[in-house]
Amino acid sequence: MKDLKHLLYFEDLLQTANNELIEQARADGRICAAFTCENLPEPLMNLGNAFSVRLFAPNSGSLDIATYYMTNLLCETSRALLERAIEGGFNFADCLIAADGCTMMNRAAENMYLLRTMDEGKKNFFYEFMEIPLKADENGVELLVLQCRNHILKPLHEKYGIDISDEAILKAVEEHNHVCRLIRELGEFRKEDDPRITGYELAVLTLATYVAPKYLVIDKLEETLEEIKHREPDGKKWRARVMVVGSEVDDVAFIKLIEDCGTYVCADRYCFGGFPGREPIVIDPDSDEDALTQVCRHYVYWGNCPRMMNMDKVYGRKKYVADLAKEYKADGIIYEQVKFCDPWAYERMLGSHMLREDYGFPVLSVDRPYNIASGAGQMRTRVQAFVESIEIKKLQGGEQ
Repeated sequence: MKDLKHLLYFEDLLQTANNELIEQARADGRICAAFTCENLPEPLMNLGNAFSVRLFAPNSGSLDIATYYMTNLLCETSRALLERAIEGGFNFADCLIAADGCTMMNRAAENMYLLRTMDEGKKNFFYEFMEIPLKADENGVELLVLQCRNHILKPLHEKYGIDISDEAILKAVEEHNHVCRLIRELGEFRKEDDPRITGYELAVLTLATYVAPKYLVIDKLEETLEEIKHREPDGKKWRARVMVVGSEVDDVAFIKLIEDCGTYVCADRYCFGGFPGREPIVIDPDSDEDALTQVCRHYVYWGNCPRMMNMDKVYGRKKYVADLAKEYKADGIIYEQVKFCDPWAYERMLGSHMLREDYGFPVLSVDRPYNIASGAGQMRTRVQAFVESIEIKKLQGGEQ
């Protein structure tokens, strides 16, 4: 297929945490709200003159310094972020808003605060740590509303004069939903028998919407969508279609590795991917509830983080994956987690079993390094073997 006009531009945005769009937004006088967890409502960090950036650490190498502070038993994501913060890679941030999504990310953010990694010379800089719900119910909604009001809205308003009114929240939700709809519409093309967008291309576009100011990527996303609508597929015969499920994929080279094995990544369900993170937020302007409560309700009930422990959520997450896999015509599922990620380790164990035994999908269950380059050979071998097993099953008429 013809190369996408803006693909290289979006790829370049992912080469450094402090990309050119962050620099442009800050030069425009905007406030950068850095955050760490998908459970934090993005629109609330994009109010008025503020814009959100989800911290990630592209092209990570040695994690020795972070390991000294956090031990080598904590996940590579948390250590990679701390390493990059100590190196000064996140000095563009005007605040850090962290959540107790897991103890490891908590430790990373705590060390960023204790080591004063981002606030040098910034009199208004603030670190905030939020408690987030463990259950999707009305108590959880009340908790998240309280936490967002105290740890996002209040400090942004007091430190930087950010407008936190209902009108400002509704405007931020509108921009957020615009981005979500663009990503979802781009993702719909993956359902085609001869897809005109690759899983890698969509992964690049989606990750960019988390790590760059949204208002600066919308125009190129719109242009890319129009380009895809008129793009001629190349008739490539993929060996299989797979869905990638699990913890965050900050290194899109992982998706490229899978597709280089002749396997099309037809759907994703991982932290900061298209599902569930780019689901538009439904706001009822005629509701008696304020906009903040409605945003928080969306994150509590729609979220599919393994941290949510009520049983309908535990089993619902597996059904959600199975339904997406069927909708996007996946032949199999790659269930992945970053090494030493506790929440996704338990989720992967149960999810792999249920998706295989209860829903009938072939499943490859793997852990992987944060930077796939350090384990690319082994991962390629495992993916290739998995694809061969799917091919054999097809030749046998679907029998196990």
